[in-house]
Amino acid sequence: MRCGQTRERGSTLVEFALVFILFMTILLGIAGFGHALYAYHYVSSAARQATRWAIVNGADCTSDNTCTAPASKSDVQTFVQNVTPQGIDWSQVTVTTCGMSGDAECADSTLTACATTVNDPGCVAQVKVSYNFQFVFPLLPTNTLTLSSTSEMIIAH
Repeated sequence: MRCGQTRERGSTLVEFALVFILFMTILLGIAGFGHALYAYHYVSSAARQATRWAIVNGADCTSDNTCTAPASKSDVQTFVQNVTPQGIDWSQVTVTTCGMSGDAECADSTLTACATTVNDPGCVAQVKVSYNFQFVFPLLPTNTLTLSSTSEMIIAH
């Protein structure tokens, strides 16, 4: 070894290990937040689709060949369950409806105008879908993140 030179063997391996850990943390973070975005997209889409289905299946739908019976709360929950994709835990999904048969009082006073005549055309149908999301990767928040979306539409049939 020459005078003034130091040994640097192994320093590349240590630098690689540090950069690799940082890179993997960022990569897993991106994947975790991507999964959260996927879950939120599902929640938003399910609320819109279920509301659309509910307004088409209103009180007058029995006279039409395109539907079977007026939409009820349990029908909307079944519809949302049927549109649940893989990667979403159905047991963590909550569906709340307003303006359909089988509903209790609605939380929003503006939607109770049709409380005596639910599912009638011109009344408002509201569907709220909530999902308790939990990150699966380490180093990300471990508490449950509640994702929710509410959709309202006027009943057509």
